[in-house]
Parts: sequence; C-alpha cells; structure tokens
Amino acid sequence: MKAEPTGLLEGWLERRVPPLAFNWLGEQLSSLSGAADGAQIFKILGLMPRRLGKADLDLGEDDLHRARLARENWDPSGWTVDTAGRVLAVSRLAEALGQKFPRLFPDLCRSADVSEAIALYRGLPLYPYADALEAQAAEGLRTNMRAVFEAIAHRNPYPREQFDDDRWNQMVLKALFIGSRLDPIQGLDERANPVLALILSDYAHERWAAARPVSPELWRCLGPFAEGRLFDDLKRLAASGDPIDRRAAGLALSACPSVEARRMLENMREIAADLTSGRLTWNAL
Repeated sequence: MKAEPTGLLEGWLERRVPPLAFNWLGEQLSSLSGAADGAQIFKILGLMPRRLGKADLDLGEDDLHRARLARENWDPSGWTVDTAGRVLAVSRLAEALGQKFPRLFPDLCRSADVSEAIALYRGLPLYPYADALEAQAAEGLRTNMRAVFEAIAHRNPYPREQFDDDRWNQMVLKALFIGSRLDPIQGLDERANPVLALILSDYAHERWAAARPVSPELWRCLGPFAEGRLFDDLKRLAASGDPIDRRAAGLALSACPSVEARRMLENMREIAADLTSGRLTWNAL
C-alpha cells in the first residue's frame, strides 16, 4: 500500500528526533487537526528548530524512492528535521482548514523568516489546492535570497506542474541571473520553449557585450530551437577557445534537429564520442 507523504514525514522524524521532541510534535499536530483559523501555526513554526533541532533528515535511497511513490517527483533530499516538521504541520493545518488554507498561505509566507520560508515553499507539492497557491509561489521567486528562490525552483515539481510559460521562463532566467544552477530544476527539458530560447539568447548577447561570462547551462534550453540567429549563437560557442563552451555547444547541438547541427557535431569528433558514450551530459558539464 502506498504511503502518504505526511505519513513518511512522521516516520522520518520519529527516526531522527528524540522521543520527547517527537511527543511535542505530536501534540502540536493534534492541536492543528481541529484548527478553525490556523492562528496557532505561527508559533508552532517558530518553535520547530528549538524543539526538533536542525539536523539533516538524512534520507537514504530507499526513503527517496518511497517519497517518489507517495507523490510523483517529490524529492525531499537535503531537507532538515525542522523543515520536515514545518511542512508536516502546514500540511496538517491545510487538511483542517480546507478551502480556507489558500487565503492563509500568503500570510504564512509574509511573516516567515528565511528558514520558515524555505520550508513553506519546499512543501508546495504536498499541500492541497495547489493551483490556488501559484501567485504566492511566484511572489516567492522575486526574493533576493537565493536559498528561498531555490526552495521553489530546485528539486520541486510545483513549478513544472503549475507555472505557465511566462512564469516558467522568468524563473529560468532569474536562476541564471543570480548564479543558480539549472540542472536541479525539474522539467527543464520538458518545459523548454521557443520564447525562452530567444530570451536566453538575448541575455547571452548582453553578457557577451559586457565581456561577462555566460553559464554553459543556458544553452540547454536553446538547443532544441536553434535556427537562424540562435544557430549562429551555437556556432560561435563551438568556435570558442574555452573547452567548456565547446562541450556545451556539443550538448546543445545534439538536441537540435537540423542537418547542419549533425554536420557540425561530426566535425567535433572528441565531443561527439563523449556524447555517444554518455560521458558528456549537462549534469557532468
């Protein structure tokens, strides 16, 4: 029988925190089960690190597999016990409040400190009424705190499932702008689109004009749509003296459907061999 995400969280916390702390958590969760307005959640969230600690949740491969079975694409790797406790508490409150929950969620986010905000946004794929939380998730992306941005953007299925193309494209662009990795963004290849490819090409040209480096990950979202001036960008990249740029060009060209792209790759023999063998991937780059 498939476990529920909240059941997994409880089990992991019971394994990782002292009995007295786990009993305290159980009392708080019970109080939330009958909550009428959620007022007590603010205090409970603030007490989590003090009562549970901030240790790594320390999940193994079997735990992560069970997480994916419980909720498609859920990835709680890197969570701490206080994050897990907070997500569990908010989930329990959401069950109690029903349709009132989406009205409370923005208040929780506005009053949150950094660690609370990280937990609230990491829990997005587990809360009910997911579509009603999209505006607040988008608000969270505007933060100047990279850790909060990455709580939404990284290892989180929520953006792939809920963001429209405009919101998605702005998230990917901001990730590059703040120096955040693209590889941990779920659905990066699936949600690639021609508008994003043009946006990223413009961004690359701005960086080149200012003699500033361009992240090699940028070209991952451009390769499938490379024609015209976008293909010219890949030709420039392939001619670069930087071996990382050349390898990024090879990866992008491998996703480009044109005959010219295949011909270019044939002339990049070492890179083409690494692509064929699987040694060269965006993650390895």
